[in-house]
Amino acid sequence: MKQLTIVFLIIMTGWGSLAAQKSVPSVELKTLDGKNVNIQKILQGDKIVVLSFWATWCKPCQLELDAMADLYEEWQEAYNVEIVAVTIDTQRALPKVLPMVETKGWAYTILSDANQNLKNALNFQTIPQTFLLDANGNIVYEHSGYVPGDEYELEKKIKALAGN
Repeated sequence: MKQLTIVFLIIMTGWGSLAAQKSVPSVELKTLDGKNVNIQKILQGDKIVVLSFWATWCKPCQLELDAMADLYEEWQEAYNVEIVAVTIDTQRALPKVLPMVETKGWAYTILSDANQNLKNALNFQTIPQTFLLDANGNIVYEHSGYVPGDEYELEKKIKALAGN
């Protein structure tokens, strides 16, 4: 009984949460020019990564990526951040992605998850869905939806992660 009480206390105080860090699984995606790439290869490196899932038909997604675009250069310099925007547009809608990215001027790495393999592996339903990964590839924060100002909350998390 004493052991059960100790385990319960560890779970309730959050001590056990360190062992259960979530990471991005190894999944094949496509670049906008149709080349296969494993998301793990993209996430390699000693940098903080913002992984944002979006679609061309999702207005809040566009607003979020526009807001991050305004801060991206500053985030890169101050925190060594990379933004990876993953579209979940279907194969049929994929031709709309590149023109939108070019029109918006998003300077991110843009990948396609048309079959939604990564989306399903990360087990979320709605977009925009944003994950913050530490330099080791562990998901340390996730956020669903977008309202103006969310990018500043994300920046606070990035700043804390970067140790600034």
